[in-house]
Parts: sequence; C-alpha cells; structure tokens
Amino acid sequence: MLVIVGCLIVLGSVFGGFALAGGHLAALYQPLELLIIGGAAVGAFVLGNTRKAQKATFKTLPKVLEGPRYTKELCMDLMALLYDLLAKVRKDGMMSIEADVDRPFESPIFAHYPNILADHQVIEFMTDYLRLMVGGNLNAFELENLMDNEIETHHQEGEMPVHCMSKLGDSMPAFGIIAAVMGVIHTMASVGLPPSELGILVAQALVGTFLGILLGYGFVSPLAAVLEQKLEESTKMLQCIRITLLASINGYAPALAVEFGRKVLYSTERPSFIELEDRVRQARNK
Repeated sequence: MLVIVGCLIVLGSVFGGFALAGGHLAALYQPLELLIIGGAAVGAFVLGNTRKAQKATFKTLPKVLEGPRYTKELCMDLMALLYDLLAKVRKDGMMSIEADVDRPFESPIFAHYPNILADHQVIEFMTDYLRLMVGGNLNAFELENLMDNEIETHHQEGEMPVHCMSKLGDSMPAFGIIAAVMGVIHTMASVGLPPSELGILVAQALVGTFLGILLGYGFVSPLAAVLEQKLEESTKMLQCIRITLLASINGYAPALAVEFGRKVLYSTERPSFIELEDRVRQARNK
C-alpha cells in the first residue's frame, strides 16, 4: 500500500506542479520517447543479467506491494515457538522433538503458530538446524559456522534482485538522455520548418530526459530500496533463530535463550522484556 501511495505522491507532485505552473500535460505525452527508454531499459536488463538473476527479480518484485510481513506480532510468535520447542527438549530430551521437526506441518506445537508455518524460509531454516541438533553430531562452533554461511548465502541471493533494480534505476536517466539526443537529431534534420514546429520538436526531445530521470529516481531506484529493506528484515528473523538455538546449545534455559534472540531484532519489532516474558508464560501455561 505504501508503495502505491508513494507512486501517487510522486506523480501528483511532478505533474500537478507542472500543471499549476501553466504547463500543458498533453505535451508530456510522448509514447515514442517511452518506447525508446523502456525498450532500452528492458534490453539492458536482459543483456546485463543472467537468467537466474532475471527470474529472481521477477519473482521478488511483487513483494514490494505486500504490507510489512515481519511485524512485532510475528516475531513474538517466532520466539514463543522456539520456547515451546526448547522447553520440550529440556523436559523430555532432544529426541522428543524429532517428529516435530521432521513433519512441522503435522506437529501440534507448530500448529499453534500458523503465521510462522506460512513462512517456508523460516520453517526450513529452523527445522534444519533443530534436526542437526537432534542428530547430535555437531558442536556449537560447527553449528554456528554453518548457520553463518547459510545466512550469508541467503543474503547474497536476496541481494541479486536489489542489485538488478538498482543498476537499472541508475541507467534510466542515461536512456532518457539517449531519447533526448535522438529527438535533437530529428529536430536538427528538420531545419527549415517554421520556428513554432521546431519548438515543438525540441520540447518533445526534452521530454525524454525528463522521463528517464523521473522513472529512474522516482520509481525504479526506490523499489530497489524497498526490496533491500525487506531482505534485511527477513535476515533478522534467521539471525534471531540462530542466536536462540546457539544459546540453547550452550546450556541456557529456554526462557533465557529466547531473550538472547530478542536482542538481535530491530527496535521497531523487538518486544520488551516484559512482553516477551508474558508471551513465554502464556506458552508455558498452554
């Protein structure tokens, strides 16, 4: 929703200001300029990115229209789920959660947290490392190194669409200049026409520069920034799981382990100590 609102503000400010200054909006309607800029941008995107990067970008782009996913409530659910699992381990032993982590969608513990189950990335990361803990073949240092490497790989893959969009946004003004230069060439080749007609051709050429800058800095680059912010939020969830599980392996009680995980969350999503304690108490009394 905020993305749509932002786009409307950009369009309203730019075109509204132009109209209020006495400009004629019809003069900005230049479909051929859009064809040159848009076609060049699409071609450069295809030329400059692998098929893997292209697929990742097209798959990720619709997420900019989604609302905030990693909310405070979701983080509370995550930590409560981790507490439930670790409390069961502390009470009945590590093997007691084997069925839960092997089949999370059939687990009565996971069933209490449908919002977490809907995030396959979080579920896969959590169950993979709980499964390794159940196996008991890795020590804390080996597990920490493996988690760090996986989170780094996740971040690198997530940055792929960000880099694609960011580079495309930076190139849009240049494509606008190309369209403007071609318009000027057309104008110079039309010398001999009445001055009023030459003025129209010059104006049409300048629209190319305007559109390139507007599309690049008003839309494409901000979308890249949104994708980057969403990536950082998803990475924080994995880091929260990482810290919590490592604290548990090092012998901390479940309530204290989830407190460790709480500390790595952003302040906007991080619950207070009291809020987390109340949520954990609710989980304990279920």
